[in-house]
Amino acid sequence: MTPEDASRLRDLLTGQRLLALALVVDGEPVAGLLPFALDRGFTALYVQASRLARHSRGLVVGAPWSGVIHVPDSPEGDPLQVPRLVLEGVADPLSADRPESELAAKAFLARFPSAAQTLPLEDFRLYRLEIRGGRLILGFGRALNLSLHHFVGLARS
Repeated sequence: MTPEDASRLRDLLTGQRLLALALVVDGEPVAGLLPFALDRGFTALYVQASRLARHSRGLVVGAPWSGVIHVPDSPEGDPLQVPRLVLEGVADPLSADRPESELAAKAFLARFPSAAQTLPLEDFRLYRLEIRGGRLILGFGRALNLSLHHFVGLARS
C-alpha cells in the first residue's frame, strides 16, 4: 500500500460517518445504514442500533458482518470511480458492564453528540464491529485487499 493509498483509507474511515451494514438474520440477508465511530486502534467500528430494527437481530456475538463506507456520489462524477471501502468482520454487542462499553460511548458521543439522547434509552445498544479485513477500491482498476495489519498500521501512523 502506498502512502497515498493509506491516506485515502484513513480519510474514508475518519471522514465518512455512515456504514452500509449487511448481516444475515434468520437465514435472510438484511441491510442497514448506521452511523459509526472508529476505535482508537483502527481495528473496529462502533455502531449504535435500536433493538427494534431488523438488522439488530443479526448483531449477535461472533456474527459475521460486511459493510461499505464510501464517498458520496455526485451527478458530475463517475459512480465507478467513487472511492469506497468494503469491510468484513465479526460483531460484538457491548453490555454496559464491559470496560470497552464506556470507551465506545465516549467515541460515539464525540462523533455524534446528538446520540446523548439515544444512548440512555433501553432499546438502543452499542456494538463493536471487529474488522478482520476488507478491500479498498479507489476507482476502476485500483483495488487493494486489506488485512488487519493495514488497519493497525493506520493507528500507528
